[in-house]
Amino acid sequence: MKVGVIGAGNMGSAFARRLGAAGHEVSIASRDLEDARNVAATVGGAVRAVPQQELADGVEVVIAATYFPSQVDALRASGRLDGKIVVEISNPLKPDMSGLAVGFTTSAAEEIARAIPGAKLVKAFNTVFAQVLADPAPAGAAAVQVFYAGDDEDAKRTVRALIESMGFEPVDAGPLGNARLLEPLGMLNIYLGYAAKMGTDVAFAVRKVSGEATGASAEQGARQGARSRDRESQPRAD
Repeated sequence: MKVGVIGAGNMGSAFARRLGAAGHEVSIASRDLEDARNVAATVGGAVRAVPQQELADGVEVVIAATYFPSQVDALRASGRLDGKIVVEISNPLKPDMSGLAVGFTTSAAEEIARAIPGAKLVKAFNTVFAQVLADPAPAGAAAVQVFYAGDDEDAKRTVRALIESMGFEPVDAGPLGNARLLEPLGMLNIYLGYAAKMGTDVAFAVRKVSGEATGASAEQGARQGARSRDRESQPRAD
C-alpha cells in the first residue's frame, strides 16, 4: 500500500519504520524537508522524503502524525485530500497535559473531519505510544491492539488491513463519534505511562474473560478432567 506520513517526530518516524518493515511504500513529509530526509535515510528501504505539498499525490492513505493544534494546517498543506483516507492519531491535550482540550460533545477527530470535509477520516493509533509503534512485539507476546473508528466502511476496511499488516490486532471501535471515547482512553494511557511511571512500553487491551478457557487455565482444566476420568475408570471396591 502507498502511505503518506505527515510529521517526522517520534510518531511519524515510528510509522515510517513500522510501515516500511511491513513492505509498504512510504512517503514522509514535514514542515522542514530536511527532517523528513533524515528519517527516510535512517529507516531506509521503501521510505522516501517528499515536499509536504506533494505528499497526498499518489498515496492511498495519509497518516497525520502531528499534534492536534497543528493538524488542520498540516493536512491542508499536504496536497489534495478529496477522497483520500486520513488516519487521525492525536490526543487533544491541554498545553500543561492536565487533560483534554476537546471532548465529551466533540473530539479531535470530528473537528478534523469538519475542517477537511473531502477526506475519509478514521481515528486510530491514539492509544499507542511511539515506542510500541516502532518495534514489533517480542516473540510469543500478544499482538498490541489498535482501536479504530470511522463512518466510511470502505476506509475502515483499508485501515484495518493496514493495522494488521503492521503486526497489530485491529479492534473496531465503531463510528467516528466514538473518538470521544477513544481520546480520553489515550489520555489515560499517557497518564499511566508518565505520571504513574509505568513507562511507554504499555498498551491497552480488550480481552474475553468468559467462554472457553485458554492458556494455563485450559491446561489446568484438562489435567483435572484427566484425573477425574482416571478415578472413574478404576475398579470399585464394592
